[in-house]
Amino acid sequence: MVNEFVDAGGNLVSIEVRPGVSGVLQVYVDGDKIYDKAEEGNETPHLNRVKELKAIVKDRVDSAKAAAAAD
Repeated sequence: MVNEFVDAGGNLVSIEVRPGVSGVLQVYVDGDKIYDKAEEGNETPHLNRVKELKAIVKDRVDSAKAAAAAD
């Protein structure tokens, strides 16, 4: 899943993956939580969900690029 985020241009935004005990997994982009395994029934995300999360990362990257270009 992390590779999907990096492929989306994740080196332009802060991505934090927080694994924890008892299968806890949270993903943050620029400090905003975009995924919490506990909130999604403790299921490993399916491919479609990973694609949705990747799209969120890509949107953040595109916004960061636009902001940088405006400066």
